Amino acid sequence: MISFETSPDQYRHWKLQIDGDIAFLSMDVQEDAPLAPQYKLKLNSYDLGVDIELADAVQRLRFEHPEVNAVILRSAKENIFCAGANIFMLGTSSHGFKVNFCKYTNETRLAMEDACRFSGQHYVAACNGTTAGGGYELALACDEIVLVDDGNSAVSLPETPLLGVLPGTGGLTRLVDKRKVRRDRADVFCTLAEGIKGQRAVDWGFVDTLAPRSRFDEAVLERAKMWASRETPKKGPGVVLQPLNPQISQYEINYQNVKLTIDPQRRVATLLVHGPGGEQPVTPSAIRQAGSNFWPLRTFREIDHALLHLRLNEPEIGLLILKTEGDMEAVRKIDETLAKESEDWFVNEVLLFMNRTLKRLDVTSRTIFALIEPGSCFAGSLLELALAADRSYMMESPDEEVSIALTSVNRRFFPMWNGLTRLQTRFLNEPERAESVFSLPQPMNPSDAEKAGLVTFALDDIDYEDDVRVAIEERASLSPDALTGMEANLRFAGPETMETKIFGRLSAWQNWIFVRPNAVGEQGALKLYGSPQRPGFDWKRT
Repeated sequence: MISFETSPDQYRHWKLQIDGDIAFLSMDVQEDAPLAPQYKLKLNSYDLGVDIELADAVQRLRFEHPEVNAVILRSAKENIFCAGANIFMLGTSSHGFKVNFCKYTNETRLAMEDACRFSGQHYVAACNGTTAGGGYELALACDEIVLVDDGNSAVSLPETPLLGVLPGTGGLTRLVDKRKVRRDRADVFCTLAEGIKGQRAVDWGFVDTLAPRSRFDEAVLERAKMWASRETPKKGPGVVLQPLNPQISQYEINYQNVKLTIDPQRRVATLLVHGPGGEQPVTPSAIRQAGSNFWPLRTFREIDHALLHLRLNEPEIGLLILKTEGDMEAVRKIDETLAKESEDWFVNEVLLFMNRTLKRLDVTSRTIFALIEPGSCFAGSLLELALAADRSYMMESPDEEVSIALTSVNRRFFPMWNGLTRLQTRFLNEPERAESVFSLPQPMNPSDAEKAGLVTFALDDIDYEDDVRVAIEERASLSPDALTGMEANLRFAGPETMETKIFGRLSAWQNWIFVRPNAVGEQGALKLYGSPQRPGFDWKRT
């Protein structure tokens, strides 16, 4: 079972150091410490275990070190920045693992860019040597790339000429969308296995700055200080992210506020989220005192962990059912506190993390149904779970109150990958409704919620159980491959962004290429990498 919990004192592949407003995040991959035993992590190549540590470091910098305004991402090895994703790991992994590995690394790189945009933590890539494939994609996620000018070091994306696959962590998209490299130059670059170095790398837009080896570290530090100087110093102290320590059994994971139940026979998982209990802090100082046990942060960290567990450890689960239970009014009060105090750095980070978790739910390759029943507390931030679902079923009971409620956080704090809120995406054809629903009386009963377009079905309690059961059984009978493609296309409505291109376009093509014989067949380029054999291609274009 893959574990997604770690901390700096447990890192094997990264070292994190803080010096005032500058952080040094050093990649020192231990080749004899892979996630699986069948490969070695040579030349700072990485696997999922390396990236889990990186994702943890990026997140901890935001919560635990708000004073940091610039992060130098560097290598602890001489003459090599990063050789990218470990090829032998990819070659020996299942199709599903390869796809999910790429998805996770994409989410981590996007979290780095999110930290720059919203938290004022700017990343500078110190490319002190070979920077290839996923290593260059890691650099592309930074605000600035400094390449050593030694006549030998180059940046490259060699996946197409060497492996018969695509750069899987957004490299193609970032070249033309983020760095705005000319398409013809990007075409040349992506078919040059040896890459591009020196002044041409700067002139063509693949790196920002060159520095001689004699003063490379000094030049990188100067650039980091420049980025740091652009930001207003933040008030600390930071808030330590305590371990979640879930109780894990064969078919159940119990957290403090969340419970994930697995039903392997039906291929269904149920995620139950408990609303807040007791008095909740309402001032920034009291919220910081609550720290990582503050209900929204703790709960959404648990949801995030559960989603990752489901993604990597439960590949045959096809349907995720979302449920909530608790005091709706308590959820609404916390949401209003979050909205009111959103200018506070810690409250802002909590909202940003909640949003990243919801966006991870959006790219979960599982059917998602939300069940709104007596005792539910789908309000505000928790209502976003139902709005993210592919369908929502709401019970109408004559004896028990069943309701949902919007809060001010639904207005602007949780944009999807397309840049729109879930309400704006929901009412794409009637954009005025995304605002007018806030003028409706809150909370809303089932018939009003259905009329407002906020739930898919409002069903009376006589039909509810049977209708939901039939919907689940019908869904389980359909092709998982077709469902994954269908759901991804429907979820990415609205404008296209760099993020939607990465998850909707790049990932779809890579998914397809990962099953093609030219990449993974017995004579495929990915399978034969490192051997003296040349790959054998099916030359027909598809």
